[in-house]
Amino acid sequence: MESPEKILVALAAVFVLGIGGQWLAWRVRVPSILLLMGLGVVVGPATNWIVPDELFGSVLLPTVSLAVAVILFEGSMNLRLADLRSIGWPLGSLLTVGVAITWVLVTAAARYVLALDWATSLLLGALLVVTGPTVIGPLLRHIRPLGRVGPIARWEGVVIDPIGAVLAVLVYEALFVHNAPDFGSAWQIGAWGLMLTLIVGIGLGGGVTILLLFALRKHMVPDHLQSPVTLMVVLGAFAASNVMHEETGLVTVTVMGLVLANQKKVTVKHILQFKENLTVLLISTLFIVLTARLNFADIAQLSWRGPLFVAVLIVFVRPLSVYVATIGTGLKLAERAFLGWLAPRGIVAAAVASVFALQSAGGERPLGSEFVAATFLVIAGTVLVYGLTTGYVARRLGLSVPDPQGVLIASAHPAARAIAHALGKQNIAVQVVDTNRENIRIARMEGLSTLYANVLSETTLEKLDLGGIGRMMALTPNDEVNSLAAEHFSELFGRSQVYRLAPQQGAGDRKEVSEELIFGRKLFGDEVTYPALDHRFEEGAIVKATRLTEEYPWSEFLEKYGESALILFKVDELGKLTISTTDSPLKPRPGDTVIALVDPSEGDKSAVVEGTAPAG
Repeated sequence: MESPEKILVALAAVFVLGIGGQWLAWRVRVPSILLLMGLGVVVGPATNWIVPDELFGSVLLPTVSLAVAVILFEGSMNLRLADLRSIGWPLGSLLTVGVAITWVLVTAAARYVLALDWATSLLLGALLVVTGPTVIGPLLRHIRPLGRVGPIARWEGVVIDPIGAVLAVLVYEALFVHNAPDFGSAWQIGAWGLMLTLIVGIGLGGGVTILLLFALRKHMVPDHLQSPVTLMVVLGAFAASNVMHEETGLVTVTVMGLVLANQKKVTVKHILQFKENLTVLLISTLFIVLTARLNFADIAQLSWRGPLFVAVLIVFVRPLSVYVATIGTGLKLAERAFLGWLAPRGIVAAAVASVFALQSAGGERPLGSEFVAATFLVIAGTVLVYGLTTGYVARRLGLSVPDPQGVLIASAHPAARAIAHALGKQNIAVQVVDTNRENIRIARMEGLSTLYANVLSETTLEKLDLGGIGRMMALTPNDEVNSLAAEHFSELFGRSQVYRLAPQQGAGDRKEVSEELIFGRKLFGDEVTYPALDHRFEEGAIVKATRLTEEYPWSEFLEKYGESALILFKVDELGKLTISTTDSPLKPRPGDTVIALVDPSEGDKSAVVEGTAPAG
């Protein structure tokens, strides 16, 4: 191991490069894993500036294992058991039949394309049944596919990781640790290991989580320590599980995440947010460190076989396994085709492959360098192909809307309905959600897409049809609900695409809530509160859509309707919607259609003009 000073400098550099790579990937809209792997190549094999094995020594293996545990725990906390009512059958088939077919086909490809021995081929086949939730998650958020394919892909990406990891561990123990002399012996070792894995993983994971929930529900842990204590318990359970039976920790932490996310006794949203931030940091550093371990000579040794192996997995193995596994499950052909084109490998495959390589290095039967090189080549190849093409495939299959312009409106009161009608007449998809039955009844009679539900409920997301919807506006009379709704939907749409009305209290109110605690961008203006907006409609104001031209610019519109005209939205000639906010006021130009709240002129009073909706 290197000196503490050199380790400190290397860690600081990895952190900076990792977060910088994440930010750059967000700016240029490419999968972050590609940039992170590229940075790992630069600081590793390209320059030898960072040599992880020499730098971290024996600490590298347990650090990687702990990081993967946190990543899987966070991923499983995003799963909702309620999804299984609609996707249970196809998901179960993918996790059983699909895994078996993938294992067999990848093993055959490794043997006959990469020319590996049968033992290594079986291990590589078991490992590569995993996908990559750290890659699939961002892809799904970007694509926002319609129908059931989103929840199926999300569940598969998380649950299949511990399945693949455990399967790989069982194969590794049978063939590389115990050196089973024949298939029968290997099967017995694997079956016994699987039984112990399930007993330890499910039993310990469920038991520890019940104890943690009891402590949280009884307020035995203060609020500011709940996230750190949860992290401590997760890592402790992971380590204890691995001590009881090797590599059962991944099952344990997955079970813990599922139980925590789906119980109703204790709120864990703040814990999930903490884990999400930690996961971003871990993924950023892990990919750089693990990629830095690569050797160009090992990849070059694969020659043409490496790219061909990746192509076989993408073009043949995944589509065939999904097609066979989903026969009779009720999925449409387009949905099956989409799932057949979505299997990027990620951090779990990289980490487990590196762990096996490190563990076997000093043993009687070390893994060849081709094993790790092939794994990383598959990761890079699948992320590149799926990251660049999945959005296009989803659109061609009719499962995604590019750059969705639609708006989800939290509230169906008269002002919200007037705004919804005005947007709808500009071909902007709108859906309103409210807990007021009368408001929903009227909105439905007026032809609006409605949902009677609590906008803050977790089950609301399952019921909403978000096809074509890309942003949310909270227009309820309750400031706290507006802020919480913006926070709730920021996970789905992103913080920049959630909006809410300005809070009602004035600047001189001592009880004014800090803006840092209020989520969502402020709509229309600092003075546009719910009472102010409602008052304008009570006084007879209308929502009016007007197309600006060179002959009729914005200045003339203001001259006609006065300074009281409040611009709400603009829609450009391509149909792109822009919402007026306090941090980004609109500047309409000729060619834009302006949607504004105005006091009606005599002509407006005598007839309902295009784009205008009554308040009531």
